[in-house]
Amino acid sequence: MSGARPIAALIPTLAAVSLIACGPRRIADPSRPGDELIVLLSDSDGSTGRARVTNKSGSADLAAERNATHVSGKLQPGPVSTLSKTEVRRIFGETLSALPPPPRHFTLYFRFESDELTDEARALVPEVLKTVREHGVPDVTVIGHTDTMGMPAANFALGLKRAATVRKLLVQAGLDASFIEMTSHGESELLIRTPDETPEPGNRRVEIAVR
Repeated sequence: MSGARPIAALIPTLAAVSLIACGPRRIADPSRPGDELIVLLSDSDGSTGRARVTNKSGSADLAAERNATHVSGKLQPGPVSTLSKTEVRRIFGETLSALPPPPRHFTLYFRFESDELTDEARALVPEVLKTVREHGVPDVTVIGHTDTMGMPAANFALGLKRAATVRKLLVQAGLDASFIEMTSHGESELLIRTPDETPEPGNRRVEIAVR
């Protein structure tokens, strides 16, 4: 194993924990110099992948959440064990608490051939704004969609108008416009597959991702 490179594959989207697991968080036992603890943690969406820790002397497969192995110098990675949640909090608690909140996704629906939100979607707006405020420096993506009524070019423009409506709400709530990426997919990515010229409320929407 060399530095943090194997860990990049171990937890791709939890880079902060990955780097701590392989880097600064070394075992401070002077009888085992160069000893490192590598732990497989779940991603922010609760999913857990797999990882193989390898050096010239051998390898160890981490296949479940909180699987762990020690690597000391050029020795073969140690036997795989499973840390308790308490152990994970003790070792990585400070780092985990410093991570930003996990990504959130919202879908706001619109009235027929309009950039006006439905009543149900308007009721969801405060939760969207609350989530944005919980992220210190948010990265917000707003994507407008339509059903298959009308021409594709017109639907692209309508999707963009819908995205702009949501963007305006976020900016009015105090979010810096530079944090918002806005685009339209028109009728090209239907949530509910329909033939052409089919009105479908489930496709008249804006999808919001807050990271």
